[in-house]
Amino acid sequence: MTIRAATAADADPVARIYNPYIAGTIITFEELPVTAQEMADRIGQVAAEGLPWLVAEQHCAVVGYAYASKWKGRCAYRYSAETTVYVAQQSTRRGTGTQLYASLLALLKEKGLHVAIGGIALPNDASVALHEKFGFRKVAQFYEVGHKFGRWIDVGYWQTTL
Repeated sequence: MTIRAATAADADPVARIYNPYIAGTIITFEELPVTAQEMADRIGQVAAEGLPWLVAEQHCAVVGYAYASKWKGRCAYRYSAETTVYVAQQSTRRGTGTQLYASLLALLKEKGLHVAIGGIALPNDASVALHEKFGFRKVAQFYEVGHKFGRWIDVGYWQTTL
């Protein structure tokens, strides 16, 4: 597996990884599929903020991605970032998320960030386990803040000091 920086050319495979999570899970609160152009814009926005967006490639195909985004817009938050990772549903439980997260967190540390924060729609045992593998600890839970598929969804926040 190869982990590398994402480019606009990765937007279509990244959207194809993400859209099944939109359509069939509570993991994301988005409800409409994302186009390749929308994903290219998102990749570009992350790059413009000086933060990493990575993809994992296996056998010349993108099988996962991870990125960091600003935690909040205020200047004093500039050393904190929210982290996100998605793996193609047919490629889960093969270490892809672990490799992506290890690379992402290392880059954030190199860039001088101090805290990484992961928001997790609950329940999601796999995501909780991934975050805790990297030293994240649960610091907050918001109850019934999302509504998707006719049900209320909690969101927990995990953080780690880099």
